Amino acid sequence: MSSIFTKIIQREIPAHIVYEDEMTLAFLDIRPVSEGHLLVVPKLEVDELQDLEPDMYQAVMTTVHKMARLLKEKLNPKRVGLVVYGFDVPHAHVHLIPMEGPGKIQLQHTEKVTEAELISTHQVLTS
Repeated sequence: MSSIFTKIIQREIPAHIVYEDEMTLAFLDIRPVSEGHLLVVPKLEVDELQDLEPDMYQAVMTTVHKMARLLKEKLNPKRVGLVVYGFDVPHAHVHLIPMEGPGKIQLQHTEKVTEAELISTHQVLTS
């Protein structure tokens, strides 16, 4: 059975996609830790990041780099945290989390944000 991320990649489930190339996809998390929280996924469904072939792993990290720079430019956080957590969805992914202060990154997701909030953040990141 396809993961929810594969369904997003195949456009079976809607998402606020911020970036896409041949090998990766970046989209807004619907339960963000902070505004602009993105997920970067390989288009190939592989459970764990370290199990990706080197070229796919590099493609994911290249997209992570691009998206971290985009978040910094558009939202101006003090830092952009990166987390590879991966227990919720059996599809390799990297969280990019804009952060305003020191402390631990804890994936204590907020409640699901509204469509209007996702649209607003999506517009900021894609303008």
